[in-house]
Amino acid sequence: MTISRDSIVDWIKAFAVAIEANKDYLTDLDSAIGDADHGANMHRGMQAAVGKLPTVADKDIGTILKTVGMTLVATVGGASGPLYGTLFMQLGTSTAGKMELSLSDWTAAVEAALGGVVARGKAAVGEKTMVDALTPALEALKAAAGGDILAALKASAAAAAAGRDSTIPLVARKGRASYVGERSAGHQDPGATSSHLLLQTAADTLR
Repeated sequence: MTISRDSIVDWIKAFAVAIEANKDYLTDLDSAIGDADHGANMHRGMQAAVGKLPTVADKDIGTILKTVGMTLVATVGGASGPLYGTLFMQLGTSTAGKMELSLSDWTAAVEAALGGVVARGKAAVGEKTMVDALTPALEALKAAAGGDILAALKASAAAAAAGRDSTIPLVARKGRASYVGERSAGHQDPGATSSHLLLQTAADTLR
């Protein structure tokens, strides 16, 4: 079983819908430890990205994902634009020229995306960022190597959810949340939350 180009397009649309549905929730999370704009910024960026899809829907997967990334960089403010833009552009670089993806292709793409986010944000696991959700998600994909792709995607989403929840007791060490110091403990990280939505919609839509 492989992931088709059309399902990648469906995934991007589903992520945009999930961001819209959770826009206020993400903003509420961000209001506690950040600038209260994560939900609005991500919604604006993903709506713009979906608007670009008709121009690239007949291209290879890498081109589609790079276009999403470039659109996010151009339209999303704060840290989310560079970080999510880098994530999607690295996904695109890893999948350049491909019309379908195997589990190993998808895993390599997620690994490249995480590497780009880490390089851009200089964050590590345990610092209360999206890295806390993306890292266990990648580990779950690697652990599922050679197995069923749908099961692997579900395991990855579940690992991302656990990573998201792990941010609640942490003290933020990076980004705007780090400014509030110890008061950031007890709050769920908005970036880790939107990262879980990214991987949950992947599990729901990638076929």
